[in-house]
Amino acid sequence: MAVTPALIKELRELTGSGMSDCKKALDETGGDIQKAIEYLRENGLAAAAKKAGRIAAEGLVACVIRPDNSRAAMVEVNSETDFVAINAEFKAYVAQVADQALESKSTDIEQFLEEKWNLDPSQTVKDVLVNKVATIGENLTIRRIERFTKDAPGVLASYVHGGGKIGVLVELRCTADNPVLSELGKNLGMQIAAMSPQFKGNGDVCPDFIEKERAIIAAAVKGDEANAKKPENVIEKMIEGRVNKQLKEICLLDQEYVKEPELTVRQYVEKISKEVGAEITVKRFLRFEKGEGIEKVQEDFAAEVSKVVNG
Repeated sequence: MAVTPALIKELRELTGSGMSDCKKALDETGGDIQKAIEYLRENGLAAAAKKAGRIAAEGLVACVIRPDNSRAAMVEVNSETDFVAINAEFKAYVAQVADQALESKSTDIEQFLEEKWNLDPSQTVKDVLVNKVATIGENLTIRRIERFTKDAPGVLASYVHGGGKIGVLVELRCTADNPVLSELGKNLGMQIAAMSPQFKGNGDVCPDFIEKERAIIAAAVKGDEANAKKPENVIEKMIEGRVNKQLKEICLLDQEYVKEPELTVRQYVEKISKEVGAEITVKRFLRFEKGEGIEKVQEDFAAEVSKVVNG
């Protein structure tokens, strides 16, 4: 079969691959569309394998909530560069991954990648990822997904900061049905994005964590020459004071509320509880920051240019 511009266009629309790749696939398969699709997938897998070792520490975090507010999902999809992260095709893909995660029954990333892609059940999530690597031209990874399923009265809320740099999910429990709850959820999401709390409240901090912090603070206090002549009971009060200060900084409900600094987050939640006429509790929260914990390669641009110029 002759390889016509119309045939190339059809293959591109079906696969999202580049025009030159589509033409080559059709040339190699005698113009057979189905064989050309398989050819592109096989070569896409090879291309993805070559790129798999490259560090992907940029990308986006996305959140999605069901219209009935019964379930929420958050995903982090990584790319190698910021340039790709702001690309419209990549943004659309991340949104699709979030939609897939929202309805997924997987318990880990490996299971998730083997699921049928909701938008095209002839492909798996991994197949679509491999195709995106081939068409976008960078290593891409679906790093993590998380879901909240509501099993009691309340509200699920999300907040995304910096166009996808940070994402937050919040679950509130409350018997009242009031639009103010959604606003509260969003405001808490902003607080969590900005202040990065590790725990909900003091009662959620494990004793081992507190003891480790206490040991670090005690070493710093006792190692300060200015405290050398102070009585032991004074030293202990200084250590305890610093431990309590540290706990307030890492526990959401004890933090200073950023939008009303005269209140703690706990006091702000209590204030809204009075407005809606029912107790509100923060059930849980989750914060993703894109690329956190991934060691990035530090590139010397001048050295790279010099290497190219000098062959």
